[in-house]
Amino acid sequence: MEHIAVDPDFDSIAAGYGTDPEDFQSDTTSITSSIAKGRFENGRRYQSLKEDDYWGPSDAQQFEAFEIGHMMFRVLDHNQPNPLFRAPIKESPKNILDIGTGQGNWAIDVADLYPDTTVRGVDMFPPPVIWVPPNCIFEVDDVLREWTWQEPFDFIHMRLMYGAFTSEGWDQLYKQAYDALEPGGWIEQMELDVRVYSDDGSLKQEHQLHGWGNMFVECSERAGRSLRTHETMRDAIQRAGFVDVHEEKYKIPIGPWPKDKSLREVGHLQYAHWSTALEGWAMWLLTHFGEPEPWTKKQVHEYLSKVRMELKDPHIHCYEPATRVWARKPTLEEMQQ
Repeated sequence: MEHIAVDPDFDSIAAGYGTDPEDFQSDTTSITSSIAKGRFENGRRYQSLKEDDYWGPSDAQQFEAFEIGHMMFRVLDHNQPNPLFRAPIKESPKNILDIGTGQGNWAIDVADLYPDTTVRGVDMFPPPVIWVPPNCIFEVDDVLREWTWQEPFDFIHMRLMYGAFTSEGWDQLYKQAYDALEPGGWIEQMELDVRVYSDDGSLKQEHQLHGWGNMFVECSERAGRSLRTHETMRDAIQRAGFVDVHEEKYKIPIGPWPKDKSLREVGHLQYAHWSTALEGWAMWLLTHFGEPEPWTKKQVHEYLSKVRMELKDPHIHCYEPATRVWARKPTLEEMQQ
């Protein structure tokens, strides 16, 4: 992948960079569910559908982060014919499934794009939405249990599911997706690398952000749910029987430092995404699996305050990689060969 060029004037005009995250949140919506209570820990709400814990919270603050992240991904692929996904699905799909729907933004946008298609969004916590298109259905379920949907899907989508399952769980999920797709149907997954990099050496070893990703990768592996999903999903999807596998790599800037106007907007949104999501990303993993022993809530907040200061530093030109994989279930003719 090419290096992202830094705007040479950025350091001198960065007064607006590092503003309060609430400035970014004015364009987002967060509605607390009045139905599902969930499980509370360290001031955050987590799903209570399954007995085993998932590291990511399901509360108003994290839903705001989901919405900002959705906007970022749309801007990231704004130059594509369809910024919502890359799989070349048929023109008139009947059924589409969004696994780990979160805030539900992707499912709603796809339902608007295909008004004659039934779009289902499934997660372990209900999305906080008041209105959805009539062809969009949200369901609370554990996708590792037996799937009960009767109609086969034309397309199954996943995004930001890193650390959701064990390796065995991922294999099971891809197999279930394969079985639930129409012959010739597509699967697509988009995942971030939680580690942070820079191309110009502005991210130094002494920076908190330098060790951010590796620390959480180690925490997740101790938890038995690796955050390296972006590295393993292509091979796992192929093992499940999918063919015609495609992969695209991205560099997502954190902060509006790129010279390219579009990437600058991506970086602006990704800074807001990080600012809103930081505590949700860190709290459970560090208080359960931090080293040398589980951290306290106070230690997590002190650490995150240092990370936030670095995110606001216009001299650090950092980015995180992302990977998109899409693949097809063989057609009946291919299966018979």
